[in-house]
Amino acid sequence: MKKDTGSKAEASRAVLYDQFEFFARQKVQEFLQDILEEEIGEFLGRAKGQRKVAVDTAKGYRNGYGKPRKLTTMMGTITVHRPRVRGTEEHFQSKVLPLFARRTKEVGHMLPELYLHGLAMGDFELAMRGLLGEGAPLSASSIDRLKAKWQLEYEAWKRRDLSGHEVVYLWADGIYVKAGLEKDKAALLIVLAALTDGSKVVLACESGYRESKESWSAILRDLKHRGLRLGKLTVADGHLGIWSALAEVHPEGKEQRCWNHKITNVLNAFPKKLRFEAAEELKAMPYAETKNACERLRDAFIAKYQQHYPKAVQTLLRDWERMVPFYWFPREHWVHIRTTNVVESPFSSVRLRTDAAKRFRKVQNATAMIWKLLMVAEKRFRRLKGFEL
Repeated sequence: MKKDTGSKAEASRAVLYDQFEFFARQKVQEFLQDILEEEIGEFLGRAKGQRKVAVDTAKGYRNGYGKPRKLTTMMGTITVHRPRVRGTEEHFQSKVLPLFARRTKEVGHMLPELYLHGLAMGDFELAMRGLLGEGAPLSASSIDRLKAKWQLEYEAWKRRDLSGHEVVYLWADGIYVKAGLEKDKAALLIVLAALTDGSKVVLACESGYRESKESWSAILRDLKHRGLRLGKLTVADGHLGIWSALAEVHPEGKEQRCWNHKITNVLNAFPKKLRFEAAEELKAMPYAETKNACERLRDAFIAKYQQHYPKAVQTLLRDWERMVPFYWFPREHWVHIRTTNVVESPFSSVRLRTDAAKRFRKVQNATAMIWKLLMVAEKRFRRLKGFEL
Protein backbone atom coordinates (compact mmCIF):
# COMPACT_ATOMS: atom_id res chain seq x y z
CA MET A 1 0.00 0.00 0.00
CA LYS A 2 2.84 2.37 0.83
CA LYS A 3 4.44 1.82 -2.57
CA ASP A 4 1.13 2.44 -4.28
CA THR A 5 0.63 5.66 -2.31
CA GLY A 6 4.15 6.81 -3.19
CA SER A 7 3.68 6.19 -6.91
CA LYS A 8 0.40 8.11 -6.87
CA ALA A 9 2.10 11.04 -5.16
CA GLU A 10 4.89 11.06 -7.76
CA ALA A 11 2.35 10.94 -10.59
CA SER A 12 0.44 13.80 -8.99
CA ARG A 13 3.60 15.90 -8.73
CA ALA A 14 4.44 15.17 -12.38
CA VAL A 15 1.01 16.34 -13.49
CA LEU A 16 1.33 19.47 -11.36
CA TYR A 17 4.75 20.23 -12.86
CA ASP A 18 3.45 19.78 -16.41
CA GLN A 19 0.55 22.12 -15.71
CA PHE A 20 2.60 24.71 -13.81
CA GLU A 21 2.82 27.26 -16.63
CA PHE A 22 -0.89 26.86 -17.39
CA PHE A 23 -1.80 27.45 -13.73
CA ALA A 24 0.57 30.42 -13.54
CA ARG A 25 -1.02 32.05 -16.61
CA GLN A 26 -4.46 31.45 -15.15
CA LYS A 27 -3.49 33.19 -11.90
CA VAL A 28 -1.94 36.12 -13.77
CA GLN A 29 -5.09 36.40 -15.87
CA GLU A 30 -7.35 36.37 -12.79
CA PHE A 31 -5.13 38.87 -10.99
CA LEU A 32 -5.13 41.28 -13.94
CA GLN A 33 -8.90 40.98 -14.31
CA ASP A 34 -9.35 41.80 -10.61
CA ILE A 35 -7.12 44.87 -10.98
CA LEU A 36 -9.18 46.09 -13.95
CA GLU A 37 -12.35 45.74 -11.87
CA GLU A 38 -10.75 47.68 -9.00
CA GLU A 39 -9.62 50.39 -11.40
CA ILE A 40 -13.17 50.90 -12.70
CA GLY A 41 -14.51 50.93 -9.14
CA GLU A 42 -12.05 53.63 -8.14
CA PHE A 43 -12.94 55.69 -11.23
CA LEU A 44 -16.70 55.54 -10.51
CA GLY A 45 -16.30 55.84 -6.74
CA ARG A 46 -18.17 52.64 -5.96
CA ALA A 47 -17.70 48.90 -6.24
CA LYS A 48 -19.44 46.67 -8.76
CA GLY A 49 -23.17 46.29 -7.93
CA GLN A 50 -23.11 49.17 -5.43
CA ARG A 51 -25.63 52.02 -5.90
CA LYS A 52 -24.77 55.71 -5.81
CA VAL A 53 -25.18 57.08 -2.29
CA ALA A 54 -23.73 60.60 -2.17
CA VAL A 55 -25.08 63.35 -4.41
CA ASP A 56 -21.60 64.38 -5.53
CA THR A 57 -20.62 60.85 -6.58
CA ALA A 58 -19.02 60.68 -10.02
CA LYS A 59 -21.48 60.34 -12.87
CA GLY A 60 -21.56 57.24 -14.99
CA TYR A 61 -22.12 53.54 -14.63
CA ARG A 62 -20.74 50.22 -15.77
CA ASN A 63 -21.69 49.00 -19.21
CA GLY A 64 -20.58 45.40 -19.39
CA TYR A 65 -17.33 44.40 -21.09
CA GLY A 66 -15.62 44.94 -24.39
CA LYS A 67 -14.47 42.15 -26.66
CA PRO A 68 -12.00 39.70 -25.08
CA ARG A 69 -8.47 41.14 -25.20
CA LYS A 70 -5.35 39.04 -25.65
CA LEU A 71 -2.21 40.23 -23.91
CA THR A 72 1.13 38.56 -24.59
CA THR A 73 3.45 38.29 -21.59
CA MET A 74 6.75 36.50 -21.00
CA MET A 75 4.70 33.59 -19.59
CA GLY A 76 2.48 33.30 -22.65
CA THR A 77 -0.73 34.87 -23.94
CA ILE A 78 -3.63 35.54 -21.56
CA THR A 79 -7.19 36.74 -22.22
CA VAL A 80 -8.89 39.50 -20.21
CA HIS A 81 -12.22 41.31 -20.44
CA ARG A 82 -11.88 45.09 -20.34
CA PRO A 83 -14.77 46.71 -18.38
CA ARG A 84 -16.68 49.52 -20.11
CA VAL A 85 -18.38 52.60 -18.65
CA ARG A 86 -21.06 55.00 -19.92
CA GLY A 87 -22.43 58.38 -18.95
CA THR A 88 -19.18 59.69 -17.47
CA GLU A 89 -18.05 63.31 -17.65
CA GLU A 90 -14.48 62.37 -18.52
CA HIS A 91 -13.08 59.64 -20.71
CA PHE A 92 -11.86 56.58 -18.86
CA GLN A 93 -8.37 55.40 -19.84
CA SER A 94 -7.01 52.33 -18.11
CA LYS A 95 -3.49 52.70 -16.74
CA VAL A 96 -3.24 48.96 -16.23
CA LEU A 97 -4.19 47.95 -19.77
CA PRO A 98 -4.02 50.81 -22.31
CA LEU A 99 -6.49 50.61 -25.16
CA PHE A 100 -4.10 49.38 -27.85
CA ALA A 101 -1.65 47.40 -25.70
CA ARG A 102 -1.23 43.86 -26.98
CA ARG A 103 2.08 42.86 -25.40
CA THR A 104 4.15 43.72 -22.33
CA LYS A 105 7.32 45.82 -22.70
CA GLU A 106 9.49 42.77 -22.01
CA VAL A 107 7.96 40.91 -24.95
CA GLY A 108 8.30 44.03 -27.10
CA HIS A 109 12.04 44.07 -26.40
CA MET A 110 12.34 40.33 -26.99
CA LEU A 111 10.77 40.39 -30.47
CA PRO A 112 13.52 42.39 -32.23
CA GLU A 113 16.23 40.56 -30.28
CA LEU A 114 15.03 37.18 -31.55
CA TYR A 115 14.70 38.58 -35.05
CA LEU A 116 18.25 39.91 -34.81
CA HIS A 117 19.58 36.52 -33.83
CA GLY A 118 18.79 34.97 -37.16
CA LEU A 119 15.11 34.01 -37.39
CA ALA A 120 13.73 34.65 -40.85
CA MET A 121 10.21 36.03 -40.78
CA GLY A 122 8.50 32.68 -41.35
CA ASP A 123 10.56 30.91 -38.70
CA PHE A 124 10.14 33.90 -36.39
CA GLU A 125 6.35 33.63 -36.52
CA LEU A 126 6.43 29.88 -35.89
CA ALA A 127 8.92 30.09 -33.02
CA MET A 128 7.15 32.96 -31.26
CA ARG A 129 3.75 31.32 -31.42
CA GLY A 130 5.31 28.23 -29.90
CA LEU A 131 6.75 30.31 -27.06
CA LEU A 132 3.88 32.72 -26.43
CA GLY A 133 0.82 30.80 -27.61
CA GLU A 134 -1.47 30.97 -30.62
CA GLY A 135 -2.90 34.30 -29.50
CA ALA A 136 0.44 36.11 -29.66
CA PRO A 137 0.01 39.42 -31.57
CA LEU A 138 2.72 39.14 -34.22
CA SER A 139 2.88 40.60 -37.69
CA ALA A 140 5.40 41.77 -40.26
CA SER A 141 4.28 45.37 -39.71
CA SER A 142 4.97 45.17 -35.96
CA ILE A 143 8.52 44.00 -36.66
CA ASP A 144 8.96 46.75 -39.28
CA ARG A 145 7.98 49.37 -36.69
CA LEU A 146 10.55 47.99 -34.27
CA LYS A 147 13.25 48.07 -36.96
CA ALA A 148 12.38 51.69 -37.76
CA LYS A 149 13.26 52.50 -34.16
CA TRP A 150 16.72 51.00 -34.65
CA GLN A 151 17.30 53.31 -37.62
CA LEU A 152 16.60 56.37 -35.47
CA GLU A 153 18.84 55.06 -32.69
CA TYR A 154 21.62 54.39 -35.21
CA GLU A 155 21.46 57.92 -36.63
CA ALA A 156 21.79 59.38 -33.12
CA TRP A 157 24.65 56.97 -32.30
CA LYS A 158 26.61 58.15 -35.37
CA ARG A 159 26.57 61.74 -34.10
CA ARG A 160 27.62 61.08 -30.50
CA ASP A 161 30.66 62.82 -28.98
CA LEU A 162 33.76 60.60 -28.69
CA SER A 163 36.13 62.92 -26.84
CA GLY A 164 35.71 60.93 -23.62
CA HIS A 165 37.13 57.72 -25.13
CA GLU A 166 40.81 57.04 -24.46
CA VAL A 167 41.72 54.56 -27.19
CA VAL A 168 44.73 52.24 -27.07
CA TYR A 169 44.07 49.86 -29.98
CA LEU A 170 41.81 49.88 -33.04
CA TRP A 171 40.55 46.98 -35.14
CA ALA A 172 39.19 47.69 -38.62
CA ASP A 173 37.48 45.27 -40.98
CA GLY A 174 34.70 45.05 -43.53
CA ILE A 175 31.74 42.73 -43.93
CA TYR A 176 29.81 42.20 -47.16
CA VAL A 177 26.03 41.81 -47.23
CA LYS A 178 23.35 41.42 -49.87
CA ALA A 179 21.80 44.88 -50.02
CA GLY A 180 20.71 47.50 -52.54
CA LEU A 181 20.03 47.23 -56.24
CA GLU A 182 23.56 46.31 -57.33
CA LYS A 183 24.46 42.67 -58.02
CA ASP A 184 27.62 42.92 -55.91
CA LYS A 185 27.38 42.75 -52.14
CA ALA A 186 27.58 46.01 -50.21
CA ALA A 187 30.59 46.63 -47.96
CA LEU A 188 29.99 47.69 -44.36
CA LEU A 189 33.10 49.04 -42.64
CA ILE A 190 33.46 48.39 -38.90
CA VAL A 191 35.87 49.94 -36.37
CA LEU A 192 36.24 48.59 -32.83
CA ALA A 193 38.45 49.98 -30.07
CA ALA A 194 40.06 48.89 -26.83
CA LEU A 195 40.06 51.66 -24.22
CA THR A 196 42.47 52.33 -21.37
CA ASP A 197 40.07 50.71 -18.89
CA GLY A 198 40.22 47.46 -20.87
CA SER A 199 36.71 47.69 -22.32
CA LYS A 200 36.03 47.19 -26.03
CA VAL A 201 33.51 49.33 -27.90
CA VAL A 202 32.18 49.72 -31.43
CA LEU A 203 33.15 53.11 -32.84
CA ALA A 204 31.94 52.99 -36.44
CA CYS A 205 29.59 51.01 -38.66
CA GLU A 206 29.29 52.63 -42.07
CA SER A 207 28.60 51.57 -45.63
CA GLY A 208 31.56 52.04 -47.96
CA TYR A 209 32.62 51.35 -51.51
CA ARG A 210 34.57 48.06 -51.57
CA GLU A 211 36.78 49.04 -48.59
CA SER A 212 38.40 51.80 -50.63
CA LYS A 213 40.90 54.32 -49.31
CA GLU A 214 38.29 57.07 -49.66
CA SER A 215 35.69 55.16 -47.62
CA TRP A 216 38.11 54.34 -44.79
CA SER A 217 39.52 57.89 -44.80
CA ALA A 218 36.03 59.35 -44.43
CA ILE A 219 35.33 57.12 -41.41
CA LEU A 220 38.65 57.92 -39.69
CA ARG A 221 38.23 61.66 -40.26
CA ASP A 222 34.70 61.55 -38.89
CA LEU A 223 35.92 59.80 -35.74
CA LYS A 224 38.59 62.47 -35.24
CA HIS A 225 36.07 65.23 -35.96
CA ARG A 226 33.92 63.93 -33.10
CA GLY A 227 36.82 64.20 -30.69
CA LEU A 228 38.39 60.73 -30.87
CA ARG A 229 42.16 60.37 -30.49
CA LEU A 230 43.07 57.37 -32.64
CA GLY A 231 44.98 54.56 -30.92
CA LYS A 232 48.63 53.59 -30.78
CA LEU A 233 48.09 50.53 -32.99
CA THR A 234 45.54 49.60 -35.66
CA VAL A 235 44.93 45.94 -36.51
CA ALA A 236 43.41 45.06 -39.89
CA ASP A 237 43.61 42.54 -42.73
CA GLY A 238 45.67 42.95 -45.89
CA HIS A 239 43.30 45.23 -47.77
CA LEU A 240 45.22 48.22 -49.14
CA GLY A 241 42.38 50.71 -48.57
CA ILE A 242 42.72 50.84 -44.78
CA TRP A 243 46.53 51.15 -44.86
CA SER A 244 46.43 53.97 -47.39
CA ALA A 245 43.82 55.78 -45.30
CA LEU A 246 45.84 55.36 -42.09
CA ALA A 247 48.99 56.69 -43.77
CA GLU A 248 47.09 59.84 -44.64
CA VAL A 249 44.88 60.36 -41.57
CA HIS A 250 46.90 58.73 -38.76
CA PRO A 251 50.55 58.40 -39.87
CA GLU A 252 51.90 58.42 -36.29
CA GLY A 253 50.12 55.17 -35.35
CA LYS A 254 51.63 51.70 -35.75
CA GLU A 255 49.99 49.16 -38.07
CA GLN A 256 49.51 45.43 -37.48
CA ARG A 257 48.30 42.99 -40.13
CA CYS A 258 46.18 40.04 -39.09
CA TRP A 259 48.21 36.83 -38.85
CA ASN A 260 45.18 34.65 -39.58
CA HIS A 261 44.62 36.35 -42.93
CA LYS A 262 48.34 36.18 -43.74
CA ILE A 263 48.57 32.45 -42.99
CA THR A 264 45.50 31.73 -45.14
CA ASN A 265 46.97 33.68 -48.06
CA VAL A 266 50.31 31.85 -47.82
CA LEU A 267 48.68 28.41 -47.63
CA ASN A 268 46.73 29.12 -50.81
CA ALA A 269 50.07 28.94 -52.66
CA PHE A 270 50.71 25.35 -51.50
CA PRO A 271 49.25 22.08 -52.82
CA LYS A 272 46.76 20.50 -50.43
CA LYS A 273 49.13 17.70 -49.40
CA LEU A 274 51.60 20.21 -47.92
CA ARG A 275 49.20 22.66 -46.30
CA PHE A 276 48.98 20.99 -42.90
CA GLU A 277 52.77 20.90 -42.46
CA ALA A 278 53.20 24.46 -43.72
CA ALA A 279 50.35 25.68 -41.51
CA GLU A 280 52.03 24.35 -38.36
CA GLU A 281 55.25 26.17 -39.28
CA LEU A 282 53.43 29.41 -40.05
CA LYS A 283 51.32 29.33 -36.87
CA ALA A 284 54.47 29.05 -34.75
CA MET A 285 55.74 32.45 -35.95
CA PRO A 286 53.30 34.82 -34.16
CA TYR A 287 53.61 32.71 -31.00
CA ALA A 288 57.40 33.08 -30.82
CA GLU A 289 58.60 34.66 -27.57
CA THR A 290 60.48 37.51 -29.28
CA LYS A 291 60.58 39.34 -32.59
CA ASN A 292 64.02 37.86 -33.33
CA ALA A 293 62.73 34.34 -32.65
CA CYS A 294 59.78 34.99 -34.97
CA GLU A 295 62.10 36.10 -37.76
CA ARG A 296 64.34 33.05 -37.30
CA LEU A 297 61.27 30.86 -37.88
CA ARG A 298 60.47 32.97 -40.94
CA ASP A 299 63.99 32.49 -42.33
CA ALA A 300 63.80 28.71 -41.79
CA PHE A 301 60.48 28.65 -43.66
CA ILE A 302 62.03 30.59 -46.55
CA ALA A 303 65.02 28.27 -46.76
CA LYS A 304 62.73 25.22 -46.86
CA TYR A 305 60.20 26.39 -49.47
CA GLN A 306 61.92 29.08 -51.57
CA GLN A 307 63.02 26.77 -54.38
CA HIS A 308 59.76 24.91 -55.03
CA TYR A 309 57.14 27.34 -53.73
CA PRO A 310 58.46 30.86 -54.35
CA LYS A 311 54.95 32.35 -54.50
CA ALA A 312 54.25 31.21 -50.93
CA VAL A 313 57.49 32.81 -49.74
CA GLN A 314 56.74 36.05 -51.57
CA THR A 315 53.29 36.17 -49.96
CA LEU A 316 54.82 35.69 -46.52
CA LEU A 317 57.43 38.42 -47.00
CA ARG A 318 55.01 40.90 -48.53
CA ASP A 319 54.19 43.60 -45.97
CA TRP A 320 56.37 41.87 -43.33
CA GLU A 321 56.98 45.14 -41.47
CA ARG A 322 53.26 45.10 -40.58
CA MET A 323 53.39 41.54 -39.21
CA VAL A 324 55.56 42.14 -36.14
CA PRO A 325 54.63 45.51 -34.51
CA PHE A 326 52.64 43.67 -31.81
CA TYR A 327 55.99 42.78 -30.19
CA TRP A 328 56.37 46.45 -29.18
CA PHE A 329 53.37 46.19 -26.85
CA PRO A 330 52.76 44.35 -23.53
CA ARG A 331 52.95 40.57 -23.83
CA GLU A 332 49.53 40.20 -22.18
CA HIS A 333 47.98 42.09 -25.11
CA TRP A 334 49.51 39.99 -27.90
CA VAL A 335 46.61 37.55 -27.94
CA HIS A 336 44.30 40.45 -28.86
CA ILE A 337 46.41 42.44 -31.31
CA ARG A 338 48.12 39.92 -33.59
CA THR A 339 44.83 39.06 -35.34
CA THR A 340 41.48 40.66 -36.14
CA ASN A 341 39.64 38.04 -34.05
CA VAL A 342 38.25 40.81 -31.85
CA VAL A 343 36.15 42.08 -34.75
CA GLU A 344 35.71 38.73 -36.51
CA SER A 345 33.99 37.19 -33.48
CA PRO A 346 30.95 39.54 -33.47
CA PHE A 347 30.82 39.18 -37.26
CA SER A 348 29.71 35.57 -36.74
CA SER A 349 26.40 36.71 -35.19
CA VAL A 350 26.03 39.28 -37.98
CA ARG A 351 26.40 36.58 -40.64
CA LEU A 352 23.84 34.43 -38.84
CA ARG A 353 21.22 37.12 -39.38
CA THR A 354 22.30 38.29 -42.84
CA ASP A 355 22.42 34.70 -44.11
CA ALA A 356 18.80 34.26 -42.98
CA ALA A 357 17.73 37.35 -44.93
CA LYS A 358 17.24 37.12 -48.69
CA ARG A 359 18.40 40.61 -49.62
CA PHE A 360 18.03 43.98 -47.94
CA ARG A 361 16.26 46.41 -50.23
CA LYS A 362 18.36 49.32 -49.00
CA VAL A 363 21.94 49.48 -47.78
CA GLN A 364 20.73 51.77 -44.96
CA ASN A 365 18.46 49.00 -43.67
CA ALA A 366 21.34 46.52 -43.62
CA THR A 367 23.60 49.04 -41.87
CA ALA A 368 21.09 49.72 -39.09
CA MET A 369 20.47 45.99 -38.64
CA ILE A 370 24.16 45.14 -38.39
CA TRP A 371 24.78 48.08 -36.05
CA LYS A 372 22.07 46.78 -33.73
CA LEU A 373 23.62 43.31 -33.81
CA LEU A 374 27.00 44.79 -32.90
CA MET A 375 25.41 46.69 -30.02
CA VAL A 376 24.03 43.39 -28.71
CA ALA A 377 27.44 41.74 -29.12
CA GLU A 378 29.21 44.69 -27.46
CA LYS A 379 27.53 43.87 -24.14
CA ARG A 380 29.40 40.54 -24.12
CA PHE A 381 32.84 41.85 -25.15
CA ARG A 382 35.56 40.69 -22.78
CA ARG A 383 37.98 43.16 -21.30
CA LEU A 384 41.51 43.42 -22.61
CA LYS A 385 43.86 41.10 -20.74
CA GLY A 386 46.35 43.00 -18.60
CA PHE A 387 44.66 46.34 -19.36
CA GLU A 388 46.01 47.83 -16.14
CA LEU A 389 49.58 47.66 -17.48
